[in-house]
Amino acid sequence: MTAYAFPVPPVPAVPVRGSGALYPVSRIFCVGRNYAAHAREMGFDPDREPPFYFMKPANALVASGSTVAYPPETANYHYEMELVIAIGRPAFRVAPEQALDAVWGYACGLDMTRRDLQIKAREMGRPWDLGKGFEESAVIGDLVPAADIGHPSSGAITLSVNGVEKQNSDLSKLIWSVPEVVAHLSRYFHLGPGDLIYTGTPEGVGAVVAGDRLEGAIAGVGSITFTIGPAE
Repeated sequence: MTAYAFPVPPVPAVPVRGSGALYPVSRIFCVGRNYAAHAREMGFDPDREPPFYFMKPANALVASGSTVAYPPETANYHYEMELVIAIGRPAFRVAPEQALDAVWGYACGLDMTRRDLQIKAREMGRPWDLGKGFEESAVIGDLVPAADIGHPSSGAITLSVNGVEKQNSDLSKLIWSVPEVVAHLSRYFHLGPGDLIYTGTPEGVGAVVAGDRLEGAIAGVGSITFTIGPAE
């Protein structure tokens, strides 16, 4: 029997809608600037060059409906509403035509961002970890199996803050589609069960403060809520 120096932390996991099952998470990949209008609002010209990625630790996950403290060392805390892919079988160097076979399900997600720290790191040519990979920065709703809803390629993706709509776009506006993202990422990683992919956010990102309540939805997938608590 293995003896650990400290108690083993629980495995990060996402509830599966309509069952008592949990999807265990090992890695979280995020696609950067995958909607043209969002790329423009961030000061970049959208194009069809290969997508790029950053990662969040699995223990950054926080369930929909949670209240989380305003994070430390930032004065510009942003939301980014996204479709999340859950991988369900091994995928390595798969073609886009076969990529959906590896997708187990989908969820609504929020890529919470310390925008000031991200921008500072970007300007200095440094990694984005402080701006993107911090604690409780990956909000996620219940996973819904693709067997129940198919593979959404279109449908409204929206987010409101305190009842005021901030983001309203369509999944059809993804620069890189779900199968294209899975196929491209599988060129660099052996994808498999436990891998989540946040697919990027549309335009309309902005700052939130303590007390704000976020409500998002993706047609055919579900909804997500998140409340910002006071800073610690």
